[in-house]
Amino acid sequence: MDVHLRELRYFVMVAEELHFTRAAERLYVSQPALSKQVRALERQLGVELFRRDRHGVALTEAGTALLPHARRVLADWAQGAAAVESARAAQRSTLVVGMSTSPVRGGLLPAIRSRFTAARPEAVIRLRQVNWEDPTAGLADGGADVAFVWLPLPGQDRYDWTVIAEEPVLVALPDTHPLAGRAEVDFADLLDEPFLALPESTGPLRDYWLALDARGGRPPRIGAEIASTEETYEALTAGLGVCLVAAGNVPLLSLGGVTARPVRGVTPSRYVLAWRREDGRRPLVRAYAEACRRVTGRA
Repeated sequence: MDVHLRELRYFVMVAEELHFTRAAERLYVSQPALSKQVRALERQLGVELFRRDRHGVALTEAGTALLPHARRVLADWAQGAAAVESARAAQRSTLVVGMSTSPVRGGLLPAIRSRFTAARPEAVIRLRQVNWEDPTAGLADGGADVAFVWLPLPGQDRYDWTVIAEEPVLVALPDTHPLAGRAEVDFADLLDEPFLALPESTGPLRDYWLALDARGGRPPRIGAEIASTEETYEALTAGLGVCLVAAGNVPLLSLGGVTARPVRGVTPSRYVLAWRREDGRRPLVRAYAEACRRVTGRA
């Protein structure tokens, strides 16, 4: 039996008014259309719900029995629809910010949050920490609306971004490494060193941090793969290899036993706030990007 909510709604309205014309007016439908729907419901149920005679309209015993249940179904549906709308509203007012490495640069994150919240007080920010195996920090799979990431990105033409910082690159190595005593290191002196590498899934970002463009075609030696700051620190102190690191991330590895030195011969790194290109007109995405620009002085 396939009874529609509309039919139940029409039945309840006639039961309350006991008058088809007045019920039709309240429902903003024609009286013949209302009568047709009630007749269809009666045929589906196999009973008469109303007695119709020259004295007016009255509920039958079957109609009286159905009325409280029909009201309950309509009330439950209204609550369900309200819950869905509430969820939709919450989704519209929630911005998920992805990151694989916390942007610790000079209180950047709280400053952006403060400016964004001032502009959009109804919005909620939810942070999502993502493993380094996803260089888009949740953008690719839709798990984040905006994300703090490093360029280059796989499938870069899918995204837009605003630059947060352009930073020189240093080499992180164990304190005991022969190059640790230098004030600065030429990348040519690192060509034969084992390097810590991002997972292969990071594609062009892995290539960037291995500085493939500065190797003159010589393939890198991979000492270990790393997918988090903690893994990087452990691999460095274990002597598994060296790695390039952006200047702003050096404090994350300065836990003792690790030295970072400036490197000549590699291009600066670019740290950005990125978003999917099709989301560029979303109000919360635009507001967060603008907050980033204001905080970083790039407005």
